[in-house]
Amino acid sequence: MTRPGDPGHAAASREASAAVAAGAVGAVADEADAPHRGRPWTLRRRLLIIVASLLVAVSAVVGLVSVAVFHSSSVARLDANLDSTISRANLAISGQPPGFPGDPSAAPSLVLNIPGQEAGTLAALVPADGETRAGYITEGGRVLDLPAELAEVLAGVPTDGEPHSIRVGELGDYRALALEQTDWEGVRIVLALPLAEVNADSSQLALTITIVALAGLVVAMGLGSVIVARALSPLERVTATAQRVSELPLDRGDVALAERVDVDDDGTEVGRLGSAFNRMLGHVASALTAREQSEQKVRRFVADASHELRTPLASIRGYAELTRLHGGQLPDDVVHALSRIESESLRMTGLVEDLLLLARLDEGRELVHGRVDLRAIVVDAVGDAQAAAPDHDWSVDAPDDAVEVSGDDARLRQVLTNLLANAWVHTPAGTEVVARLGVVGDRVRLQVVDDGPGIDETVRATLFERFARGDASRSRRAGSTGLGLAIVRAVVEAHHGTVEVESEPGRTVFTVELPLATAPVAPSSPVE
Repeated sequence: MTRPGDPGHAAASREASAAVAAGAVGAVADEADAPHRGRPWTLRRRLLIIVASLLVAVSAVVGLVSVAVFHSSSVARLDANLDSTISRANLAISGQPPGFPGDPSAAPSLVLNIPGQEAGTLAALVPADGETRAGYITEGGRVLDLPAELAEVLAGVPTDGEPHSIRVGELGDYRALALEQTDWEGVRIVLALPLAEVNADSSQLALTITIVALAGLVVAMGLGSVIVARALSPLERVTATAQRVSELPLDRGDVALAERVDVDDDGTEVGRLGSAFNRMLGHVASALTAREQSEQKVRRFVADASHELRTPLASIRGYAELTRLHGGQLPDDVVHALSRIESESLRMTGLVEDLLLLARLDEGRELVHGRVDLRAIVVDAVGDAQAAAPDHDWSVDAPDDAVEVSGDDARLRQVLTNLLANAWVHTPAGTEVVARLGVVGDRVRLQVVDDGPGIDETVRATLFERFARGDASRSRRAGSTGLGLAIVRAVVEAHHGTVEVESEPGRTVFTVELPLATAPVAPSSPVE
């Protein structure tokens, strides 16, 4: 156990200062890391931790060096005082007759009862042969003898002219110096001065530096947090702008990308980042505008071309029908050619009508909103499909009451017609097809389920794209234009709904969800 006033206590104080400093870093790091384990630190947190670590490291080094220098200089001053003390003792003995060790009881007094000796000074006269006698000066100025075991500690100081640190029992730590007495042959003088005041001053300095360093660390962390927050505020504005841009619907339509970062200073790294981000947003806005203009041109071209093609296609079909119905006898190959012209003109007319519909839907046109009973549409569409494909097993699973949505009756009928046609065109005879209708929360769910061979996973992702073709396992008719499901998605999205497909061998489900109309309607007759 160390006491104030000994070198062990000073060393312990320096170690405590370093431990407190290191502990502060560990505490800050643990506190910062505890709630954030498993996810990366923010830039602000990392900067504050780095600044705190540097401050603690610098404070620890400065504190340790300061305490070590102060302690060394204090010990050097004590050694100088010790040298003066032993010189006075040597002069006092030199003026005395060589009665020692003949009068050993007077030994301590010879070197202690002289002017200038300080309280707490220890002295011993060590003969070559015989018992060592030692004493010390009390705080009251009296000279008392030391016990024999403590006198032996003084007797063990080597006579090399250098001060040595010793511990004298409960009296504490001392700096001791031994000197050969020339007048008294075979006698050594040993004097020691206490280190208590030096160690206490060193401990007080270490404690003061530790307290000041911790207080400075708290203040620096507070100010540093404010400074770092202000320095990183442009970066937060960049992040907020990027977040707002990420939430904009940039995939279609006329995009107004007006978001910009408010840049205060272009000279800083963060300011340059904000300026670069603004320039990037400008380029993106220009690219999106160019893309939208290009898409608008394509849409107008498709719409105009489709509109213009309808008249000549109708004329071709009409002339083909007129020629085929001519009263005169025509060769068989001419009749066949006219029938092919008529059928292909019909197919091309359907394709043109689909393209025109998609172009108008892309422009937000072609929808007439009203209250539509989906249950009636499902019943009618399944009935039509059963008449068109009697080799399939058709059924309806719908509630008895009407299920209303807000939308275009004709287009919603087209959605269900296309889904049912897709089911019977791409599945073999005998396939069971079920049209299900239900209400889930505030949404209407319409499903077309078949137990056909399923859709290949490679084409499932592009199934709703225009001119997409299903895989060979589901395709029984090569005349498909690839626009049916594209029209389904376009119409459903125009009604603020969603369409999805799930497929595996033996089960394919097309799911359409639309917002439910809120006003009640009169119930209709149950499905037969």
